[in-house]
Amino acid sequence: MKRLFSATLNSLHGLVHGVRHEPALREEAALLVAGILLGFAVAPSVAWYVGMIGSLIVLLAVELLNTAVEKLADYVTRERLTEIRRIKDFGSAAVFCALCLVGLTWLAAIGVRCGLL
Repeated sequence: MKRLFSATLNSLHGLVHGVRHEPALREEAALLVAGILLGFAVAPSVAWYVGMIGSLIVLLAVELLNTAVEKLADYVTRERLTEIRRIKDFGSAAVFCALCLVGLTWLAAIGVRCGLL
């Protein structure tokens, strides 16, 4: 139980630190909060709401991982190396994929809500 409590505190510490110091994380956390509220009006059902909010949580998780990779790469070397740039681009591409998932999920929910799908 102590390990679970400690792990939870570490996770919350990382989330709070990231939101305070990283603009992309701050934007996506704000998007999550807005989505939680807006989702009540948009979601056609509880299952849709869970999927819509879940996609936003996945986006935040991918952004956290991308930020961690970028910070680690910067810590390893400040040199402009092609390999490091490529690694950072992979992380950025992962965030883009997560953003696409959010967009598709929310557009589908809106389509269902409006009777278009």
